[in-house]
Amino acid sequence: MTKTTALNASPAQAVIYCRVSSQRQMKEGDGLASQETRCREYARHRGYEVVQVFRDEGVSGGMIDRPAVQLLLGFLRKHRTHARHIVIIDDISRLARDVVAHRQLRDSIDDAGGKLESPSIEFGEDSDSILVENLLASVSQHQRQKNAEQVVNRMRARVMSGYWVFANPVGYRYERKPGHGKILVPDEPTASIVREVLEGFATGRFASQMEIKRFLEGKPGFTSRHGKTVHLQKIREMLERPTYAGYIDAPQWGIAPLLGKHEPLITYETHLRVLERLKGRPVGALRKDTREDFPLRGIVACACCGHTMSAGWSKGRNGQYPYYFCQAKGCEESRKSIRKERIEGDFETLLDAIRPDAPLIDAFHELVSEVWAAGRKGQAEQHQTLKAELTEIERKSSQLMERLIAADNGVLIAAYEAEVRKLQERRIVLQERLASRGEEVIDFNLGYRTALSFIANPRKMWASDHLPSRRLVPKLLFGRGLHYNRKEGYRTGEIAYPFKALQAIRTGKYGLVEGAGFEPA
Repeated sequence: MTKTTALNASPAQAVIYCRVSSQRQMKEGDGLASQETRCREYARHRGYEVVQVFRDEGVSGGMIDRPAVQLLLGFLRKHRTHARHIVIIDDISRLARDVVAHRQLRDSIDDAGGKLESPSIEFGEDSDSILVENLLASVSQHQRQKNAEQVVNRMRARVMSGYWVFANPVGYRYERKPGHGKILVPDEPTASIVREVLEGFATGRFASQMEIKRFLEGKPGFTSRHGKTVHLQKIREMLERPTYAGYIDAPQWGIAPLLGKHEPLITYETHLRVLERLKGRPVGALRKDTREDFPLRGIVACACCGHTMSAGWSKGRNGQYPYYFCQAKGCEESRKSIRKERIEGDFETLLDAIRPDAPLIDAFHELVSEVWAAGRKGQAEQHQTLKAELTEIERKSSQLMERLIAADNGVLIAAYEAEVRKLQERRIVLQERLASRGEEVIDFNLGYRTALSFIANPRKMWASDHLPSRRLVPKLLFGRGLHYNRKEGYRTGEIAYPFKALQAIRTGKYGLVEGAGFEPA
């Protein structure tokens, strides 16, 4: 008798489960500590001994597989006794905010040897208690869904107002500003690095996403913030985002690009050029195994088959020897080696042949200066032309929207939507150009110094120690038109326009020089 009384006198053991889904609940007094305090008070009132507390922080009530819940169930199974452990929750919404999740967790706790209790509701097995429990779980689910709807509606409205509401893109950070709330602002030095990447890809400086990856991984200011490894998926997202051009879009909500309130890093026109280059095939990409040993690897093409040449070191009797070669299957010149000094020496000869003399450069400078001045004088006319095109785009857009509204054929609707988007993109570009007309024009000599320096002596950049700069030379001069024949040497196609213009000046086509040349006959 005494032994039975002693057993009955020992308090029942209880565990507490607490959950919050956001930091806001912590601040508004609905945090883990307040839940635990209320549960402990309930245990004290009922005479339970609290032996363990399990906490889930930042976990949605719609989820079933939560870390603390799994620990709780494991604890119940491990310490299963003839007397059930009491599982105390502050409120039914703390267990789950989904009817299905609530029922599953309720059954899992029961199967593990626990008994659910709460200071807010009495859990019973009779039909009335089960009805009330299910109704409360349903109400909790409705509140969660309603909250989610309200959050999405507020986010969508803010996007429509020109504000980015998602995770800040690389190169931006959020800052609170009067009249705006949280708004994206450039995050230096990352912003300047991202700008360099986007403009470099648009102009062809970076031939592929792999080149961008290696460029970013070589920037301490970037890797120190975003990790030493830059993933290609992140680069692709960076290249595709209109956010960097100052525009906001949310296709999941049917929101096409609209002007944002944040500061852009590039123009929308540059963004469109980036998208166009993403559709094309990389040309002369800087491969991982491209080294200073072979600066023309992947750029010079085989004149026989058109495939770009590879390169490598070959073992000879007295050491290693560098060669270029075509390795395309079926090519007559496949695996036939061309000495490095020959193919690169021929390229330098080509540069010397293209290089204009000093009087020709002076004449070219004069020509470009005149064109620049004429362009500045005709700005007013260009302004009117742009405005007229913009008006025409607005007219066409209105017509297409009317047809889109009246259309009931899926194919027609898709075609109209695609055309409207193209007009929208063109409209944005024109608006940017019109807005830039009022900006201060850079000095001609300052703006064209680097370009004219390259035109005057392209071999100077080729002789640099910077591999990307060296590889840029053939791209700037010949684009895709640099082919090499093992027996005959280079077969060049179209050269870049400035050098083509110089040839025209040399022949007197532009009328700047007499047929005899620059020097007296």
